[in-house]
Amino acid sequence: MLLDLRGVVARAVDPTDEVSRTAALDGTLRGLLARFPDARYAAAARALFGLPPAAPGQNLTARRELAAEQAGHEVHHFRKRIEPKLIETLAGELLADSDRFTRSPLIAPRLAPVTARQPVVADPFAWEVAEQEVQLSLLWSAIYAARAELLTVERLISLRADRTDIIRAAVTAAWRWAVARAEAISYTTAFAPELHVGELVALAGWTPSLTEAQSSRLTEAATGGATREQFVAHLHGETGLGNTWTEGFLSASRESRHDNENGRP
Repeated sequence: MLLDLRGVVARAVDPTDEVSRTAALDGTLRGLLARFPDARYAAAARALFGLPPAAPGQNLTARRELAAEQAGHEVHHFRKRIEPKLIETLAGELLADSDRFTRSPLIAPRLAPVTARQPVVADPFAWEVAEQEVQLSLLWSAIYAARAELLTVERLISLRADRTDIIRAAVTAAWRWAVARAEAISYTTAFAPELHVGELVALAGWTPSLTEAQSSRLTEAATGGATREQFVAHLHGETGLGNTWTEGFLSASRESRHDNENGRP
């Protein structure tokens, strides 16, 4: 059942191969456990499933003992009361992940190794197909670049890095996000008008809430292959927009930390 989850199948290099789906499930579980929603029991959940602080090769009994220690409970109480709740939480995260893939407007194309040149035939239809693949590649390249920078911001916040470093990373994320939005507009306009630009850009990850005017302003500053420096120069003096973006990350972090410290997942 786990290997048939939409989120697992979509991540598998070869969806028809059980080994490939197993590797995809392993990666999916690692990602969900890294973001376990209950900070108090996050280390315990990871230990239970064989991730650090557990060591490779430990059996379930050893992992359960370590998990109970990490959670601050006696082993019997942990197994009876806490462990089922952790598994239920992880199961819910897996189902939510699968649901996100089910509702996803577009799935990234899988690539296969190419050992020989694949020339484009001199034909209008072939040119159009090639152009669509070009636009699709640019779109996914921009989405993944934005995702990388958004993850960098969240990582720095989690590390409680210096505020200046977080803001610098947030500006880079804004630039990459704006480039992704520009590519999404270009792709949907030319090839997929039925797709919603906002849903495509949301694939990159969470961002602070922006008005349509603010989103358009960021996109305008990133169009035409603008570098990060040019992007920042275009937005010089837009302190309100800048504060909305950067403070959005920082305030969300403070709220999350407050909830965790008060025992709310």
